[in-house]
Amino acid sequence: MNSNRRRMLTAMAGMAGMTAFPFAHGSAGAWPERPIRLILPYAASGPTDVVARRIAARLAERLGQQFIVENKPGAGGNIASEFVAKSAADGYTALYHSSGIAIAPALYSKMGYDPARDLAAVAMPASIPAIIIAGPALPASVTTPAQFVQYLKDNPGKLSYGSGGVGNITHLAVELMLQETGTQATHVPYKGTAPAMVDLIGGRVHFMLDALSTALPAIREGRARAIAVTSPQRAAVLPDVPTLAETVIPKFAATTWHGVFVPASTPAAVVARLNAEINLVVQEPELARQFAEQAVELHASTPAAFSAFLGEEIARWGTAARDAGVQPA
Repeated sequence: MNSNRRRMLTAMAGMAGMTAFPFAHGSAGAWPERPIRLILPYAASGPTDVVARRIAARLAERLGQQFIVENKPGAGGNIASEFVAKSAADGYTALYHSSGIAIAPALYSKMGYDPARDLAAVAMPASIPAIIIAGPALPASVTTPAQFVQYLKDNPGKLSYGSGGVGNITHLAVELMLQETGTQATHVPYKGTAPAMVDLIGGRVHFMLDALSTALPAIREGRARAIAVTSPQRAAVLPDVPTLAETVIPKFAATTWHGVFVPASTPAAVVARLNAEINLVVQEPELARQFAEQAVELHASTPAAFSAFLGEEIARWGTAARDAGVQPA
């Protein structure tokens, strides 16, 4: 893994439709002078939507203008991303996306925008560790990352894993792990991780990778078994679960991160102001505490570091998709 990516990751410590977060107080300079649209490529009330709305509410209070959150799901997030990329570069339309924006170029041969060229990276305010979990189909004696990898090696091609779909990070991150360990497993794609979790618990697949925030209830209820966290550091909510990086695959990291973007030609002063305000919001102790309970980690970033990280992620997941035999649509 590139050292920039390593440093970036290591540093990380609902209403439907449209919601306007009114301002309560705060000063505003030349920008913003009117409400700001925050476009999300996901449906309302989902994990990313919840995080985005809470951050938007705090930004509205700080900047003294409404943040109007709009959900524009579809086409793997490309509808929302292209909408923002082609919007006026005046600082009044922003995109709140996830790591899926870095995977999209590997999945779609014809996109109406280029995430690295047509969007300016503002900040990466949040990330959610991913975790490898096992169901009853995997022997109960397999509890550690080392035992898990050894079991894969002892049973080449005999295990199956569920994912949220072909090309999803829950697919590609597992493929990276298999490549790094020289092991094999059969991929069973689902339409989302929820049905994959159902089959994992039912013993129809052996393991899966999921965002810790969504896997946590099943783990705490004993319906799924935590094997390893795939973030660079252990998760605060599951401190006893080791990482792949510290056990079997040095420097391995795969997380679902959140990013804020604006059209590429947005004035640098606006990008800097929005970045600074986001950084102040994510460092608020109470907000961090609330999110920590949901396995969401908040952290400050810079536009330059996030932009470099985005480029690395696009290249990394592009390679992973090709190696996994994923054909762009």
